[in-house]
Amino acid sequence: MPVTSDHATLPSAPVLLERSFALADEAATQAFGARFAQAIESVRAALRAQPGVANGLPFHGLQVQLVGDLGAGKTTLVRATLRGLGHTGRVRSPTYTLVEPYVLERPAGELALYHFDLYRFTDPAEWADAGFREYFDSGAVCLVEWPQRAGALLGVPDLVFSLGLVGTTDANADANADASTDARILVARAYSESGKACLERC
Repeated sequence: MPVTSDHATLPSAPVLLERSFALADEAATQAFGARFAQAIESVRAALRAQPGVANGLPFHGLQVQLVGDLGAGKTTLVRATLRGLGHTGRVRSPTYTLVEPYVLERPAGELALYHFDLYRFTDPAEWADAGFREYFDSGAVCLVEWPQRAGALLGVPDLVFSLGLVGTTDANADANADASTDARILVARAYSESGKACLERC
């Protein structure tokens, strides 16, 4: 089977909003994850409070793709988001299980969150064979590490978070030689109205 390229390609859809965040250290990554969790809660609450709509509008979930090299901080960001949503237990890496499910009791109602790691996939067909599509159609938050391993089968996400070390894409890397080894840059792009609403609140 062909090995899927690790090169991340952006979705072929218009970007509704793009923002960059400097994450100086792990604490800054954790703080962003907490803000993102609050943003998800805020969007869910806003839907429920739509005027003139009985019981509010349903939350259709979010697909968030996390892109970056090994050690870029993807799993740290997922852990921080889960903590921000009230999860107090262990957060396991799904490198071998492929997906770790969470059910979170929140003020706006129960929230399902699925943490995927597709690093071990060597062909996009493995995504189709795994039967994960139902998770994405269930109104859950799906956080996907290594989404490029599924090719185009994931469809257009609501958000893409691209994480990289400071200076890794800078032609003049010496200019960043004194930067902390923990420093990251997060480039966030929204491809849906719900993704945009979340990003505006981060």
